[in-house]
Amino acid sequence: MIFTLNEEIHLAQCLECLHWCDDVIVVDSFSTDRTKEICEVAEVRFFQHRFERMDKQRNWALEETEPRHEWILILDADERVTPELREELSRVSETADTGVAAYRVKRRFHMWGRWLPRSSLYPTWIVRLLRRGRVHYENVGHGEVHVADGDVLELENDLIDENLKGLEAWLNRQARYALQEARHELRNEKRPIRLEELLTRDPLARRAVAKRLFSKVPGRAAAYFFYTYLVRGGVLEGRDGLMLCLLKSMYQQMIVAMKHELAREQVTSAARPVE
Repeated sequence: MIFTLNEEIHLAQCLECLHWCDDVIVVDSFSTDRTKEICEVAEVRFFQHRFERMDKQRNWALEETEPRHEWILILDADERVTPELREELSRVSETADTGVAAYRVKRRFHMWGRWLPRSSLYPTWIVRLLRRGRVHYENVGHGEVHVADGDVLELENDLIDENLKGLEAWLNRQARYALQEARHELRNEKRPIRLEELLTRDPLARRAVAKRLFSKVPGRAAAYFFYTYLVRGGVLEGRDGLMLCLLKSMYQQMIVAMKHELAREQVTSAARPVE
Protein backbone atom coordinates (compact mmCIF):
# COMPACT_ATOMS: atom_id res chain seq x y z
CA MET A 1 0.00 0.00 0.00
CA ILE A 2 1.77 3.12 -1.30
CA PHE A 3 0.76 6.70 -0.52
CA THR A 4 1.43 9.32 -3.19
CA LEU A 5 1.19 12.98 -4.14
CA ASN A 6 3.03 13.97 -7.33
CA GLU A 7 5.52 11.12 -7.03
CA GLU A 8 6.36 10.37 -10.65
CA ILE A 9 10.07 10.76 -9.88
CA HIS A 10 9.92 7.95 -7.29
CA LEU A 11 6.95 5.76 -8.11
CA ALA A 12 8.29 3.61 -10.93
CA GLN A 13 11.34 2.60 -8.88
CA CYS A 14 9.17 1.85 -5.85
CA LEU A 15 6.82 -0.33 -7.92
CA GLU A 16 9.73 -2.13 -9.56
CA CYS A 17 10.95 -3.43 -6.21
CA LEU A 18 7.43 -4.80 -5.54
CA HIS A 19 7.18 -7.00 -8.65
CA TRP A 20 6.81 -10.04 -6.37
CA CYS A 21 3.60 -8.71 -4.82
CA ASP A 22 0.25 -9.61 -6.44
CA ASP A 23 -1.78 -6.85 -4.75
CA VAL A 24 -0.23 -3.37 -4.90
CA ILE A 25 -2.54 -0.54 -3.82
CA VAL A 26 -1.68 3.11 -4.54
CA VAL A 27 -3.61 5.70 -2.54
CA ASP A 28 -3.15 9.06 -4.22
CA SER A 29 -4.00 12.58 -2.98
CA PHE A 30 -5.04 13.83 -6.45
CA SER A 31 -1.63 14.20 -8.06
CA THR A 32 -1.23 16.53 -11.04
CA ASP A 33 1.79 14.75 -12.54
CA ARG A 34 2.10 11.29 -14.18
CA THR A 35 1.43 9.32 -10.99
CA LYS A 36 -1.88 7.90 -12.23
CA GLU A 37 -0.44 7.03 -15.66
CA ILE A 38 2.48 5.16 -14.08
CA CYS A 39 0.02 3.14 -11.98
CA GLU A 40 -2.07 2.28 -15.04
CA VAL A 41 0.98 1.06 -16.94
CA ALA A 42 2.06 -1.02 -13.94
CA GLU A 43 -1.49 -2.39 -13.58
CA VAL A 44 -1.73 -1.75 -9.86
CA ARG A 45 -4.90 -0.82 -8.00
CA PHE A 46 -5.29 2.98 -7.91
CA PHE A 47 -7.44 5.00 -5.49
CA GLN A 48 -7.73 8.73 -4.90
CA HIS A 49 -8.78 10.34 -1.64
CA ARG A 50 -8.54 13.95 -0.48
CA PHE A 51 -5.69 14.37 1.98
CA GLU A 52 -6.39 15.90 5.39
CA ARG A 53 -3.83 14.28 7.68
CA MET A 54 -1.63 11.26 7.26
CA ASP A 55 -3.31 9.30 10.04
CA LYS A 56 -6.72 9.82 8.40
CA GLN A 57 -5.33 8.93 4.97
CA ARG A 58 -3.80 5.68 6.23
CA ASN A 59 -6.93 4.71 8.18
CA TRP A 60 -9.16 5.42 5.17
CA ALA A 61 -6.95 3.29 2.93
CA LEU A 62 -6.87 0.36 5.35
CA GLU A 63 -10.67 0.44 5.68
CA GLU A 64 -11.79 1.26 2.13
CA THR A 65 -9.40 -0.33 -0.40
CA GLU A 66 -10.11 -3.96 0.59
CA PRO A 67 -6.57 -5.40 0.70
CA ARG A 68 -6.55 -9.01 -0.49
CA HIS A 69 -4.08 -10.38 2.05
CA GLU A 70 -3.82 -10.61 5.81
CA TRP A 71 -0.53 -8.69 5.96
CA ILE A 72 -0.16 -5.16 4.55
CA LEU A 73 3.14 -3.38 3.92
CA ILE A 74 2.80 0.42 4.19
CA LEU A 75 5.15 2.46 1.97
CA ASP A 76 5.78 6.01 0.82
CA ALA A 77 6.73 6.34 -2.83
CA ASP A 78 10.32 7.33 -2.03
CA GLU A 79 10.91 4.08 -0.15
CA ARG A 80 12.27 0.80 -1.53
CA VAL A 81 12.14 -2.80 -0.37
CA THR A 82 15.47 -4.62 -0.58
CA PRO A 83 15.66 -8.29 -1.66
CA GLU A 84 16.65 -9.21 1.90
CA LEU A 85 13.64 -7.41 3.37
CA ARG A 86 11.38 -9.03 0.77
CA GLU A 87 12.48 -12.50 1.88
CA GLU A 88 11.95 -11.62 5.52
CA LEU A 89 8.48 -10.20 4.83
CA SER A 90 7.48 -13.42 3.09
CA ARG A 91 8.79 -15.51 5.96
CA VAL A 92 7.20 -13.62 8.87
CA SER A 93 3.84 -13.25 7.10
CA GLU A 94 3.62 -17.04 6.99
CA THR A 95 5.02 -17.86 10.44
CA ALA A 96 3.88 -15.00 12.71
CA ASP A 97 2.00 -15.97 15.85
CA THR A 98 -1.65 -14.89 15.97
CA GLY A 99 -0.81 -12.52 18.83
CA VAL A 100 1.39 -10.41 16.56
CA ALA A 101 -0.38 -7.34 15.15
CA ALA A 102 2.51 -5.59 13.39
CA TYR A 103 6.22 -5.36 12.75
CA ARG A 104 8.49 -2.34 12.95
CA VAL A 105 11.35 -1.86 10.51
CA LYS A 106 14.52 0.28 10.47
CA ARG A 107 14.50 3.04 7.86
CA ARG A 108 17.80 3.68 6.09
CA PHE A 109 17.90 7.35 5.03
CA HIS A 110 19.76 8.24 1.84
CA MET A 111 20.58 11.77 0.65
CA TRP A 112 22.80 13.03 -2.14
CA GLY A 113 23.15 9.48 -3.41
CA ARG A 114 24.51 7.92 -0.23
CA TRP A 115 23.44 6.45 3.08
CA LEU A 116 24.21 8.78 6.01
CA PRO A 117 23.59 6.61 9.08
CA ARG A 118 25.37 8.82 11.62
CA SER A 119 23.89 12.15 10.53
CA SER A 120 20.39 10.69 10.22
CA LEU A 121 20.56 9.01 13.67
CA TYR A 122 20.14 5.49 12.32
CA PRO A 123 18.31 3.37 13.29
CA THR A 124 14.90 5.03 13.10
CA TRP A 125 12.14 2.50 13.72
CA ILE A 126 8.75 2.75 11.99
CA VAL A 127 5.78 0.37 12.06
CA ARG A 128 5.07 -0.64 8.47
CA LEU A 129 3.99 -4.30 8.29
CA LEU A 130 0.44 -4.61 9.64
CA ARG A 131 -1.99 -7.44 10.17
CA ARG A 132 -5.28 -6.41 8.56
CA GLY A 133 -7.83 -5.10 11.07
CA ARG A 134 -5.40 -5.02 13.99
CA VAL A 135 -3.79 -1.56 13.59
CA HIS A 136 -5.06 1.99 13.18
CA TYR A 137 -3.32 5.36 13.24
CA GLU A 138 -3.62 8.51 15.37
CA ASN A 139 -2.19 11.97 14.73
CA VAL A 140 0.96 13.17 16.52
CA GLY A 141 2.68 16.36 15.33
CA HIS A 142 3.69 16.14 11.68
CA GLY A 143 3.36 12.37 11.65
CA GLU A 144 1.19 9.61 13.01
CA VAL A 145 1.45 6.85 15.59
CA HIS A 146 0.11 3.33 15.34
CA VAL A 147 -2.30 1.77 17.80
CA ALA A 148 -1.96 -2.01 17.65
CA ASP A 149 -4.24 -4.72 18.95
CA GLY A 150 -1.49 -7.18 19.75
CA ASP A 151 2.28 -7.46 19.88
CA VAL A 152 4.61 -5.37 17.72
CA LEU A 153 7.85 -7.16 16.82
CA GLU A 154 10.96 -6.08 14.91
CA LEU A 155 12.24 -6.99 11.47
CA GLU A 156 15.96 -7.51 10.93
CA ASN A 157 16.35 -5.95 7.47
CA ASP A 158 16.11 -2.29 6.50
CA LEU A 159 13.75 -0.22 4.37
CA ILE A 160 15.50 2.23 2.02
CA ASP A 161 14.30 5.87 2.05
CA GLU A 162 15.74 8.08 -0.70
CA ASN A 163 13.98 11.28 -1.79
CA LEU A 164 15.03 12.46 -5.26
CA LYS A 165 13.00 15.70 -5.43
CA GLY A 166 15.93 17.89 -4.40
CA LEU A 167 16.73 20.23 -1.56
CA GLU A 168 14.08 22.86 -2.32
CA ALA A 169 11.26 20.31 -2.03
CA TRP A 170 12.87 18.86 1.10
CA LEU A 171 13.02 22.30 2.75
CA ASN A 172 9.42 23.09 1.84
CA ARG A 173 8.34 19.82 3.41
CA GLN A 174 10.36 20.51 6.57
CA ALA A 175 8.65 23.90 6.93
CA ARG A 176 5.24 22.20 6.88
CA TYR A 177 6.41 19.57 9.34
CA ALA A 178 7.88 22.20 11.68
CA LEU A 179 4.56 24.05 11.91
CA GLN A 180 2.69 20.83 12.67
CA GLU A 181 5.30 19.84 15.26
CA ALA A 182 5.15 23.29 16.88
CA ARG A 183 1.39 23.02 17.29
CA HIS A 184 1.73 19.54 18.74
CA GLU A 185 4.38 20.61 21.26
CA LEU A 186 2.31 23.59 22.40
CA ARG A 187 -0.75 21.38 22.92
CA ASN A 188 1.25 18.95 25.04
CA GLU A 189 3.54 21.27 27.00
CA LYS A 190 1.67 20.81 30.28
CA ARG A 191 1.23 17.06 29.94
CA PRO A 192 3.55 15.23 32.38
CA ILE A 193 6.53 13.36 30.95
CA ARG A 194 6.70 9.71 32.00
CA LEU A 195 10.43 9.10 32.38
CA GLU A 196 9.90 5.38 32.96
CA GLU A 197 9.07 5.08 29.26
CA LEU A 198 12.75 5.72 28.53
CA LEU A 199 13.34 2.19 29.85
CA THR A 200 10.70 0.49 27.72
CA ARG A 201 11.73 -2.04 25.06
CA ASP A 202 9.61 -0.17 22.49
CA PRO A 203 11.99 2.14 20.52
CA LEU A 204 9.09 4.27 19.31
CA ALA A 205 7.92 4.96 22.87
CA ARG A 206 11.48 5.78 23.93
CA ARG A 207 11.86 8.15 21.00
CA ALA A 208 8.60 9.95 21.83
CA VAL A 209 9.73 10.60 25.43
CA ALA A 210 13.21 11.65 24.27
CA LYS A 211 11.66 14.13 21.82
CA ARG A 212 9.55 15.68 24.59
CA LEU A 213 12.58 16.01 26.85
CA PHE A 214 14.68 17.48 24.05
CA SER A 215 11.97 20.04 23.23
CA LYS A 216 12.69 21.65 26.61
CA VAL A 217 16.45 21.96 26.11
CA PRO A 218 17.63 25.60 25.82
CA GLY A 219 19.29 26.21 22.47
CA ARG A 220 17.87 23.00 21.08
CA ALA A 221 19.11 23.63 17.54
CA ALA A 222 22.71 24.01 18.69
CA ALA A 223 22.32 21.02 21.03
CA TYR A 224 20.93 18.92 18.18
CA PHE A 225 23.87 19.83 15.94
CA PHE A 226 26.38 19.00 18.70
CA TYR A 227 24.71 15.64 19.28
CA THR A 228 24.36 14.56 15.64
CA TYR A 229 27.62 15.97 14.30
CA LEU A 230 29.98 15.22 17.19
CA VAL A 231 28.41 12.68 19.55
CA ARG A 232 26.79 10.50 16.89
CA GLY A 233 29.64 11.00 14.40
CA GLY A 234 28.17 13.02 11.53
CA VAL A 235 31.63 14.58 11.28
CA LEU A 236 32.85 11.23 9.91
CA GLU A 237 30.51 11.50 6.91
CA GLY A 238 32.32 14.44 5.35
CA ARG A 239 30.66 17.46 3.80
CA ASP A 240 27.40 15.56 3.21
CA GLY A 241 27.22 14.75 6.92
CA LEU A 242 27.90 18.36 7.84
CA MET A 243 25.18 19.63 5.52
CA LEU A 244 22.59 17.14 6.79
CA CYS A 245 23.36 17.89 10.45
CA LEU A 246 23.04 21.63 9.75
CA LEU A 247 19.75 21.13 7.88
CA LYS A 248 18.24 19.02 10.65
CA SER A 249 19.42 21.53 13.24
CA MET A 250 17.76 24.27 11.21
CA TYR A 251 14.54 22.23 11.34
CA GLN A 252 14.74 22.27 15.15
CA GLN A 253 15.14 26.05 15.11
CA MET A 254 12.13 26.35 12.78
CA ILE A 255 10.02 24.52 15.37
CA VAL A 256 11.22 26.92 18.10
CA ALA A 257 10.45 29.98 15.96
CA MET A 258 7.01 28.71 14.99
CA LYS A 259 6.17 27.91 18.62
CA HIS A 260 7.15 31.47 19.48
CA GLU A 261 4.91 32.88 16.76
CA LEU A 262 1.96 30.66 17.69
CA ALA A 263 2.31 31.60 21.36
CA ARG A 264 2.33 35.30 20.50
CA GLU A 265 -0.75 34.85 18.34
CA GLN A 266 -2.52 33.21 21.27
CA VAL A 267 -1.62 36.12 23.58
CA THR A 268 -2.72 38.69 21.01
CA SER A 269 -5.97 36.88 20.40
CA ALA A 270 -6.70 36.64 24.14
CA ALA A 271 -6.03 40.36 24.59
CA ARG A 272 -8.45 41.46 21.91
CA PRO A 273 -11.63 43.04 23.35
CA VAL A 274 -14.80 41.03 22.90
CA GLU A 275 -17.23 42.90 20.65
